[in-house]
Amino acid sequence: MNWLELFHPGTLIPWMLGMVFGIFVGATPGLTATMAVALIVPMSYYLPANAGLAMIIGVSFTAIFAGDIPATYLRIPGTPASAAATLDGHQMSRQGKGAIALTLDLWCSCIGGIIGVCLLIFLAPQLARFALKFSSFEYFWLAIFGLSMSAIVSAGNTLNGLLAACLGLLLSTVGLDVISGAQRFTYGKIDLMDGVQFIPVMIGLFGLSEVLRNIWKPTITVDTTTTGIRSSGKGFSFAELFRTLWQRKRLISQSSVAGTVIGALPGAGADIAAWASYGLAQKTSKEPEKFGQGSEEGVMAPTSANNAAVAGAWIPALVFGIPGDAVTAIVLGALMVYDIKPGPMIFEQSGDQVKAIFGIALITQLLLLPAGWIGIKAFDRLLKLPRHWVLTAVVIFSVVGAYALQSSMFDVYVMGLFGLIGFGLELLAIPLAPLILGLILGPMVEKNMRTGFIKTEGDWLPFLTRPFCAVMACMLIIMLISPLVIQLFRKQKS
Repeated sequence: MNWLELFHPGTLIPWMLGMVFGIFVGATPGLTATMAVALIVPMSYYLPANAGLAMIIGVSFTAIFAGDIPATYLRIPGTPASAAATLDGHQMSRQGKGAIALTLDLWCSCIGGIIGVCLLIFLAPQLARFALKFSSFEYFWLAIFGLSMSAIVSAGNTLNGLLAACLGLLLSTVGLDVISGAQRFTYGKIDLMDGVQFIPVMIGLFGLSEVLRNIWKPTITVDTTTTGIRSSGKGFSFAELFRTLWQRKRLISQSSVAGTVIGALPGAGADIAAWASYGLAQKTSKEPEKFGQGSEEGVMAPTSANNAAVAGAWIPALVFGIPGDAVTAIVLGALMVYDIKPGPMIFEQSGDQVKAIFGIALITQLLLLPAGWIGIKAFDRLLKLPRHWVLTAVVIFSVVGAYALQSSMFDVYVMGLFGLIGFGLELLAIPLAPLILGLILGPMVEKNMRTGFIKTEGDWLPFLTRPFCAVMACMLIIMLISPLVIQLFRKQKS
């Protein structure tokens, strides 16, 4: 295949338009990367295969990055994969380092994506074969690990983080039973039969609660470094940027590899990859105490991982026809339209088209730099408006984002309710991110746990005796008790 064909105007123009659309959707709370791809796929059907695939791939990568922009400036994740950016990225923004945070975010997204695509090209068959060996027992522990990681690495008390995660798990039980289909906690409300939708909850917890916090303490806005709604401040020079990236090369590499591996596990997704890499970075950092306080490492790790996870999700999708996440589930349908049949024979039957997909994915990472820079600058201009204008805009976008999900006022009410709940939880120093992840991963935890018990007729030993399960359980126990051990060691030393 001649890669120069990818730069034909008939391919390049739809490609760039798709990336701009991805930046807009990803940076708009409530409009997820999955929604962006779902909206763009019907349009791609009328284009040649390369142009259509370029649009789809461009949207998926740029939307994941763009979700970090409002997460950094306003503490509103544009996508679930951006929830980790609300920790150190937002703290840096409050310190007047928003430009630095997003510059690192953009470049690490690009580098992580390149590493992820390279691993996709060279290691796809092996990693996909490993993921296929997973049963409900392994998926249960994978979900528990991702959920616990978000609680452990959250700012504040670990117990409060676990409490928030359990609250999210409880909310995930609302709706139809995942096994029997019986109604649970719906109280006769038809709107609750599909469960509590995480997008209105996410917008309320991270968006509306921030507005309420600013209204509750208006004096806080006298010091512009603590509002979380301000200009991005002074950015990096190129020399400083590349020096920082080089100094953190190990962190970027480990986060990208971890993100790719987790992304290749069907059902895991970029959100688990981001949290797992954040926790790994904190555990391996020389300055773990700075995490949650505006650490550059806390910005670089999750954004390297979530873009790499997007590439990793293509591994089982291409090689075995198993979607790694919701985005690749939609993409599989698009591949069928172009007569590309995912499976072990795809490299022989559609070799040229697979090479085109690899080329598009690699070039998209480079095109992400100018597209992301434009998105950051456009968003930064909005932040120079008066504070009450920005707060009003946040409320409007929160309402529109919640309503856009299902064109339902019920979701708007849910968003408002969780705005109040989020405001109250923050007053109690309970982190919000574990609650969201608990809501998202709850069905995965419950389904695989109950499926495992059905297989074993109630025996819980296979959840601990299978090799991967035992490793995950040990890792989780070590991470839970290590802070206590370190604290005791320091007391004895002092």
